[in-house]
Amino acid sequence: MEKTFDKELALNFADLALKNIRREFPHTGHSLSAPSDIKNPAAVHPAFYGCFDWHSAVHTHWMLVRILRLFPDLLPEIHSALDDTLSSENLEKEAEYFKKHPSFERTYGWAWLLKLYEELSGFEDGKQWQKKLKPLADEIAGLYLNFLPKQKYPVRCGKHQNTAFGIAFALDYAKKLRNKELEDLLIERSLTYFGKDENYPASWEPDGDDFLSPSLIEAALMQRVLPCEEFSEWLHRFLPVISFKPVIISDRSDPYIVHLDGLNLSRAWCMLEISKAAPSDITKSAAEHAEASLPYIMSGHYEGEHWLATFAVYLLTL
Repeated sequence: MEKTFDKELALNFADLALKNIRREFPHTGHSLSAPSDIKNPAAVHPAFYGCFDWHSAVHTHWMLVRILRLFPDLLPEIHSALDDTLSSENLEKEAEYFKKHPSFERTYGWAWLLKLYEELSGFEDGKQWQKKLKPLADEIAGLYLNFLPKQKYPVRCGKHQNTAFGIAFALDYAKKLRNKELEDLLIERSLTYFGKDENYPASWEPDGDDFLSPSLIEAALMQRVLPCEEFSEWLHRFLPVISFKPVIISDRSDPYIVHLDGLNLSRAWCMLEISKAAPSDITKSAAEHAEASLPYIMSGHYEGEHWLATFAVYLLTL
């Protein structure tokens, strides 16, 4: 891919993110159990109330942390913003919410929260916020341990409920933080859900509002789970031919059609993650997918601007 994640691009994305994590409305709301639960988003989720929904607020924080790690002196405002949102008081309240609403954001938001914690562990400056985030990360890890043994069948859609995505990022966290109990469960579930898959009908993709490729995100997960040679054999059975063309986005002001920009970006990162055991031209396809959507991250439409930069940063900093 020609586009690189340089200081100029990081500054533009960071500036957008700092605005979005403080933007309370519009918002999709939260789980309501009683009339007393009807409150403004910031009152319920004081750390992650911005960016239209909880998971987007979480992964926008992840993006800010990655930018801070890569460019420590880029923007002093990142420090002060993270100090404000990732306070002990705010994060304790977020953890309490999950104790009362254990299925909230399952498993997409869970996965991004653990990815945020993992990112904070990667550099000295992040450890001050990592310590404060630990009770919430521990709560989310516990939810995985409780839920996955009960989930008999995986969810294979191209949106938030996708099981492979939820496991992939959690597995990254478990390996990095040496949570052996969680790692063992995630590997066992991956093999149980996906180990015998073959001849996946990838030509059926995409659905009209996908932001994940069910086939490629599953392959990206199994690349994490299987040794290289075993993965290569599994991939050949699962996707004998990997042939995708970038999808066309007809209206970036539509909150569902713009999901397809995310699909181009996530397809690209999945292809890069599996490229060691994939056909030699898969990196070319990854570049084509990236180039189809990277120029439109800052489109002027909040429908995409509240989340797409995260997908771009993950792709460009693999």
